Amino acid sequence: LSVGDSVAAQVDDTRRHATALNHSATHLLHAALRQTLGDHVQQKGSLVGPERLRFDFSHFEPVTRAQLLAIERLVNREIRKNHVVETRIMDLEDAKATGAAALFGEKYGDQVRVLRMGDFSTELCGGTHVKAVGDIGLFKIVGEGGIASGVRRIEAMSGAGALDWVEADEDRVLRLAGLLKGGRDDLDDRVATLIERGRTLEKELDQIKSRLASSAGKDLASQAVAVGGIKVLAARIDGVDPKALRETLDQIKDQLGSAVVVLASTADGKVSLAAGVTKDLTDRLKAGDLIREVAAKVGGKGGGRPDMAQAGGTDPAGLPAALGLVEDWVRQRLA
Repeated sequence: LSVGDSVAAQVDDTRRHATALNHSATHLLHAALRQTLGDHVQQKGSLVGPERLRFDFSHFEPVTRAQLLAIERLVNREIRKNHVVETRIMDLEDAKATGAAALFGEKYGDQVRVLRMGDFSTELCGGTHVKAVGDIGLFKIVGEGGIASGVRRIEAMSGAGALDWVEADEDRVLRLAGLLKGGRDDLDDRVATLIERGRTLEKELDQIKSRLASSAGKDLASQAVAVGGIKVLAARIDGVDPKALRETLDQIKDQLGSAVVVLASTADGKVSLAAGVTKDLTDRLKAGDLIREVAAKVGGKGGGRPDMAQAGGTDPAGLPAALGLVEDWVRQRLA
């Protein structure tokens, strides 16, 4: 563009109307927040667009679900009252005398525009708004969270956008009900049953893993070698989680009596390690020292007590070398 150009400006009516709905809904939200949470609520920022509105405000704690519902109901109640939106140009001091809320950090001239929605909301504002609050149709809060110390943020929708959100949410509920082969009314019970069943299966799976690990431990104990009169075992057991690895380690130590044991397992490209030293040897050999050297070979680190230590790694390819150094490590420490 250049100075002197002639241009024709055209307003996108649909976009502007949607923005006006969200802007007027923001004023109602501000008033509802102050009524519900207290007069300490002050606007700290906002964003008004055709798709949604965002309102930042001062508040010292998260807004509870019950409070959000109360705020939402309060705004929708005012929408149903269908107040005519009144605008007046007034002297700044006269406007303040009416109790009109001013925006944070805003600098005003001598003349200001006062926007009033019944007895519910009166603010200084120069933006686009509806003619009557009933035009907003529906107000829906879709998010709340903290953005800074003492500052919360609410995101919401109005008009057709709010209706679209509600319909999409309804579709999600119905899809979930269909997946659970039930209706929306018994969705809570079916989900609770599914969660409980999952917990039961997890417990059963842990028990099976423990039994398998115990069985594997009995077989592994026979593979221990003698180093300086001490039994040493370094072995890999796949398909067990870190908890089962620890349980198997304790079982093998009990079976061997006086021993140093290192067990490893891999899953999803990660390595789990557990090292154990029977208590009669911890004055000379410490599991924490051993696990650090073993873990370094698989791109990891770890630590623990003299009699038991754990570690993780990210390089399964280094596991043979890691387990292979255990015998030499014991031999060097004994020497």
